[in-house]
Amino acid sequence: MSNADLETNALTDQPVKLYRNPKSGHCHRVELMLALLKIPFEVIDLDMVNGAHHEPGYLKISPLGQVPAIDDNGITLSDSNAILVYLTERYGDSALWIGTDPVEKARVQRWLSIAAGEIAAGPCAARLVTVFDVPLDHEGAKAKAHKLLEMMNIHLDCREWLAADRPTLADIAGYSYIAHAPEGGVGLADYPHVRAWLTRIEALPHFIGMARSPALA
Repeated sequence: MSNADLETNALTDQPVKLYRNPKSGHCHRVELMLALLKIPFEVIDLDMVNGAHHEPGYLKISPLGQVPAIDDNGITLSDSNAILVYLTERYGDSALWIGTDPVEKARVQRWLSIAAGEIAAGPCAARLVTVFDVPLDHEGAKAKAHKLLEMMNIHLDCREWLAADRPTLADIAGYSYIAHAPEGGVGLADYPHVRAWLTRIEALPHFIGMARSPALA
């Protein structure tokens, strides 16, 4: 057994600690990846209303006070997409999830950027208004969400997955806020290929969902 093998075994002695808000899509994408890779994990729900995410102890784990964050036996990380990459590289088959060649890797990265950009500004922001009472431009966020969904519906017309011929990190990063877009007033009825894609993700072995809030559309 190599030193790397010994190190990996040591890291898996204790479950990964996932610091989260149970209604955060950013947190859910990490929780979903942990489940799909069958990585033992412990959920720690932060009392964000009372500022638990700004306490000094948590800021050592997530310096910007954001969720999600993980503590993998002393390795601490924040930023959901960064955590997805780490978990896959550490515990999964990175070629399958991140890409087998430069083209696939670039396509996966493009969708990770969309998750941090257009998804965050569209369906995520719209849901922040309705679920968390965040004072954002709700109509503007809904318009951005529908523009994104129109593009995704066309993209998924002739393919089953976003970036490759199999599920990748692109699909995991994109799923949560698209699946819960109706909670922000963004309906999915006009996007059949998107809805079919969501169903395929939900059929993956070991899939776990996110807590639902009432849909507005």
